[in-house]
Amino acid sequence: MPRYLKYRGKFIFSENKSLKKRVNRLVSSLSLNWVDAMRIFTVSSINSRSRAVARIWGLSKIWQEILNIKPAYIIETVSEKFEKLSEGQKDEVILHELAHIPKNFSGALVAHTRRGKSNFHKKLDEIITNHRRQKRK
Repeated sequence: MPRYLKYRGKFIFSENKSLKKRVNRLVSSLSLNWVDAMRIFTVSSINSRSRAVARIWGLSKIWQEILNIKPAYIIETVSEKFEKLSEGQKDEVILHELAHIPKNFSGALVAHTRRGKSNFHKKLDEIITNHRRQKRK
């Protein structure tokens, strides 16, 4: 039975186990070594006003230090938008969110506008290209 969390009475979060399985499958099949799938949590939101299809939330350093816990991330999908996508599009949305996780898995997030060697869009394109190749096999 899913656990629901209301947020200010406006929208609802619930744990999404099928999304977690999809994340685990993508992380292992694409060998995304920097991602600790055990520290990725997944939720779906209902009635969100967000324009996004999905978002990733990082656990900042101050929370990690004060609570004495390891870095973690939450991937949230906006149900009304995410569920309308094809299976391939869902994978690509999740891969986009995973590309926001830095190589040191610190709890921080990589921004879209980052420049230089570890450019976000290059990293994302590489991950999605590998995923598409693997699907064709």
